[in-house]
Amino acid sequence: MKVGITGMPGSGKTTVFQALTRGKVSIQPYGSSKPNVGVVNVPDERVDYFAKQYNPKKITYAPIEFTDPASKINVASAGVKFGAEFFSDIKKSDAIVIVVRGFENDLGEAPTPTNDLSALTEEILLADLTLIDTRKERVEKQLHSAKKGTSNAGWEMELLNKLQKCLDEGKKLKELEFTADEAVVVKNYDFLTTRDIIAVLNVDEDEISSPTKITNDFNKYCEENKIPHLVLCGSIEKEVSELSDEEEKEFLADFGIEKPARDALIQITYDTLGLISFITAGEPEVKAWTIHKGDTALDAAATIHTDIAKGFIRAEVANFEEILPLGTWEKAKSEGIVKLQGKEYIMKDGDVIFIRNKT
Repeated sequence: MKVGITGMPGSGKTTVFQALTRGKVSIQPYGSSKPNVGVVNVPDERVDYFAKQYNPKKITYAPIEFTDPASKINVASAGVKFGAEFFSDIKKSDAIVIVVRGFENDLGEAPTPTNDLSALTEEILLADLTLIDTRKERVEKQLHSAKKGTSNAGWEMELLNKLQKCLDEGKKLKELEFTADEAVVVKNYDFLTTRDIIAVLNVDEDEISSPTKITNDFNKYCEENKIPHLVLCGSIEKEVSELSDEEEKEFLADFGIEKPARDALIQITYDTLGLISFITAGEPEVKAWTIHKGDTALDAAATIHTDIAKGFIRAEVANFEEILPLGTWEKAKSEGIVKLQGKEYIMKDGDVIFIRNKT
């Protein structure tokens, strides 16, 4: 899973990136053409639980890749047009996190988070419109040069017009329904409005402990526009990320924070993208795997390996919440908690699975 982070200059997006990656990524200097990219483990207490039981040779958490785009363009405010290049480093992302400033900046300017969020979502839409205009020019040339009946340019032009109409109405391309052929073409375009957007309000320390109109207005705006959102203090989160796990718990407790924002943001991202995790556990390896809600046992098998899916016979399945009171997979199996499931079994978050196959 890949998540792109964007925001106005001065929003603290790179500070948020550093918190998410626990400061383990060397930050590119300002003006660099290279983005900051870091892969982190998705925290999972279920993996930790089985790792203690089996003491496996290998422990593997589900990975998530965060990209903080390069500072290629210097824009001063929401009134400046960004252009498609501003978002080029996050075009391959599964979701886009927009960080907005919720604190007074060095110039003494008050925060305008809802205006910034609105401006950036509009710029994302405009970037897609620009891409469509560019593509239509190329397709138009193909229409003029192609012999009758030898080109798909006409079909593609109809699709582009459909996409343009949607964006002109202020809607996201994610809201459209596509045929199988259309979906393939649209995916290859890397349109930004086909991605889910998550909003993050970066506030100062006082705003975390005593939320004001800034936070309340932000939450209300996101709820009215159905945007998944989170409020955090980037400076606190960055400091927390550099501590040991035990120190982190004590530090967060002092601020009345239940868990680090990186964990909350990862969970919001999973929920927004419709993702869940299942577990395979044993002495060789304890591992978390990521699949989509609604995926079957056969889909889970294919995620592990295509050969396992091909030879699928049955799956032994029990959910972690069912295993926990009994202590072990083996005890759950002896108590009849572990069930044999077929290919069409719908996987649940936290399912622990052992697949029987022909190989």
